[in-house]
Formats: sequence, C-alpha cells, structure tokens
Amino acid sequence: MKSTIHSTKRIAPEARAAYWDRAIADTYFPLRLTFRDPATFDGRLTRRDIGAISLSRLNTKALLYERLRQHLRTAVEEEYLIAIPRLSPVEFYQVGREVRCDPGGFILERGDEPYRFSYGATNELYVLKLPKRVLSEKLRNPDRFCAQVIDASTGIAHLFSETVRQLQGLPLDAGHAAVVLGRQLVELLALALDQETEQDNQMRSAVQAAHLRRAEKVIRDNLANPALNPEMVAKACGISKRYLHELFNGWNTSVSRFIREERLIAARDMLQASPYLPIADVAYRFGFSDQAQFSRRFRDRFDQTPSAFRAAQR
Repeated sequence: MKSTIHSTKRIAPEARAAYWDRAIADTYFPLRLTFRDPATFDGRLTRRDIGAISLSRLNTKALLYERLRQHLRTAVEEEYLIAIPRLSPVEFYQVGREVRCDPGGFILERGDEPYRFSYGATNELYVLKLPKRVLSEKLRNPDRFCAQVIDASTGIAHLFSETVRQLQGLPLDAGHAAVVLGRQLVELLALALDQETEQDNQMRSAVQAAHLRRAEKVIRDNLANPALNPEMVAKACGISKRYLHELFNGWNTSVSRFIREERLIAARDMLQASPYLPIADVAYRFGFSDQAQFSRRFRDRFDQTPSAFRAAQR
C-alpha cells in the first residue's frame, strides 16, 4: 500500500508555507492556504492509497483552506473529501451552507465547487478522498450530503469513522487486500449516509405530520367561517401556503377539497341533529352560498340530496 509523508519538521521556517501548499495540492488538489503565523507553522501529513481512494491524516496548527473558482479550471475528475476532525471543531462553507463540525462527526466536501474550510486551533484530521463516480455507484445523488454534519457518535457512521482511524495505522501491502478494503470503506460510507437519510426522513415525516394535524384542526374549528381558505390556514399554522399545499398533496388531496369535504360532513351532521333547520340555513352556515351547488356537492359525496337524507333520518 503506497504511503507518502509530508512534514515541516526539517523545513526552514520561511519555507514552510510554500512547502505545505505543495503538500496539500499533491495530496488533495490545489487550494489557497492562509496561515495564522507562517513562520511558526507545524504540520505533518501522511497519505495512503487504498484501492481507488486515498486516506490521509493531518496534524497541523490553525489553518484556512479555500477552494477557489480558479482552481476548478484544472480539475480532471469530480472528487469528494470526507473530513473527520479529531481534536477541535472545523468550520466549513460550501454551496450556500455554513456548518460547524465538532469531533465525533464528519462532513462531505465537493471538489468541483468552491469552499472554505478552517479550524482555529491545533487539529488532527482524517481525510478520505474518493472519485465522485465511486460513491455515486453506491449512493444516489451524494451531492445532497455536501456541507452537512454527519453524527458519527453511534451507528454505522461511528463504525465508518473508527474504520478510517484503524486503517490509517494498519500495516498493509498494496494489492488485492487494499482494493477490497477501499471498496468496503466506500460501502460503509454509503451506508452511513443512507442511514442519515432515513433519520432525516423520519424527522421530516414527524414534522410534516404535526403540521398536517394542526392544519386539520384549524380547518375543523373554522368550518363556519366564510373567510376559511388556504391562505388563512397557512397563516394560522405559521407556514407558507406552498408548504401547506405540499402537505395535503402528500395525502392525495388538496386543501380546498379537504375544506369542502369537512364542510359537507359538518352539514350532514347538522341536518341530522337539527331536523327542522332549513336546508338553506345549513348550506349558508358552512360556506355554500348557492343551495343548488350545496345539493349537488352533497349528492356527489353521500349519494343522496340533503332533502332525501333528512327524510330518511325522519
């Protein structure tokens, strides 16, 4: 297994910044580096190639790395970096998202988009570099995980993080074993990200269900309100009208249809509970300004007209 080591230990202080700049470009891809104090900077970088991927371990003082537009012109293949901080938090910004990743988590960085990556204290990081095509074979649209902190304290994400740490120090020769281990590491990463998707979906589903229940309550509490409409419901729930429509579309209905259905049910119950109340009054009470329309809607819903329903109840 090929291994490369870069260290500033024997490099003159005035040459360390340039040396580290070349080491980073050689290990990952060209980046702009900003040192807090170039003359006192210390860094050690160990890289191992494991099949189609590379695994590196960095130990450095505070540093800022930036992937700029000008760096993308020389990119040959789209690649990802998976950064796992071990000692101190890292700050990361890409595609409009800014996150802080503490030790115990990891983040995915796209090499084909500009980004900013930094840490303000001495840090140790494990970094996995792999072609986008390799991860895309195992996971649909990996870009959606960019600039997202993945909790690696438990589950498969923890297993992935620990496997990375152990592989970095494991003595292995190049060949079939390295190819298999590299493939398995990508499989673990894909499983960890897939599990994150499931957890996100569960949380999102719970939030959506709560919003939907609240919207239903607002509608049922306001069936006699002539101003009841999607705008009113969205405002009462503190959500956008577009999101409200998405909630009901996921339930294979629409907001307006649900309001109409609930009003028809309430009207039917009132016809049953108040047998001498004029049908027109019932219709108007629940937002039907046209009695003929009310009768037509009622018949479509309950297979009989309001008058026939009332007669059957008597």
